[in-house]
Amino acid sequence: METSPKYLITVIGPTAIGKTSMAIKIAQHFNCDIISADSRQFFKEMAIGTAVPSKDELEAARHHFIQHISIFDEYTVGDFEREAIAKLDELYQTNDLAVMVGGSGLYIDAVLKGFDDFPDIDPSVREALIGNYEKQGIRYLQEELKRLDPVHYENVAKENPQRLMRALEVSIGSGKPYSSFLNIKKNNRNFIPIVIGLEADRATMYARINERVDIMAATGLVEEAKALYPHKKLNALQTVGYRELFSHFDGEFTLDFALEEIKKNTRRFSKRQMTWFQRNEAAAWFDFTTPATEIINYIETKL
Repeated sequence: METSPKYLITVIGPTAIGKTSMAIKIAQHFNCDIISADSRQFFKEMAIGTAVPSKDELEAARHHFIQHISIFDEYTVGDFEREAIAKLDELYQTNDLAVMVGGSGLYIDAVLKGFDDFPDIDPSVREALIGNYEKQGIRYLQEELKRLDPVHYENVAKENPQRLMRALEVSIGSGKPYSSFLNIKKNNRNFIPIVIGLEADRATMYARINERVDIMAATGLVEEAKALYPHKKLNALQTVGYRELFSHFDGEFTLDFALEEIKKNTRRFSKRQMTWFQRNEAAAWFDFTTPATEIINYIETKL
């Protein structure tokens, strides 16, 4: 028996652009579930600093992969790819449509396209990198990655030592740039992607980011970070919104300066997100103020 085609409506765009709200409206219209591909929102212990959807938003549409693991868990993009594809296979048993939303380009691409298998790397490579990082600091990792893989260096979270070391150990251990292993294997997917991008001019984007950080600070971000401070070395916490506050708790700078650093680093993060997403030639881009009805009409022309 011939089965009807399956579609994955994918909402992408920079942080604070309104992806969650748009994804919910689309999911409600088509009566389908949402796969969250925001790697910062996977963790149970982090909510305010990662802008996890509110209780009302989570009740408005069924979400998957929101706060489903702990900061103490080892969890890779490969784990997410396997789990997300399995969940989609399950959802497609009863619905021809699903929505995916997120600002993590690597995780979006993992579901849409899959990745080549990374080679096994001798653990001594990672040990050497850790030793050099502890002696020379993050600048060493940044400079090495810039030298060995300038393509990936442009897109990586440059303040995250774990991401830098992962790219470096593959580049050093394999003798090939980390970026050469991305997007090689085109896994056959049983769905057709419909990619919706939300965008805004830079001034608007930056104003939205600044406002979001102010709201986070007013609703308990500092207290949330304080509770996580004893675990500050965990990979999951090497991220904007927490790292800056940990430095404040360490006495490196004032709270006001830490909050300004969060705004600055989030703005930089949003620029990297757009650089990544704009490489997606299949995406249809809409201004973030576009009514959901207009975007839904566009989606219906693709079904």
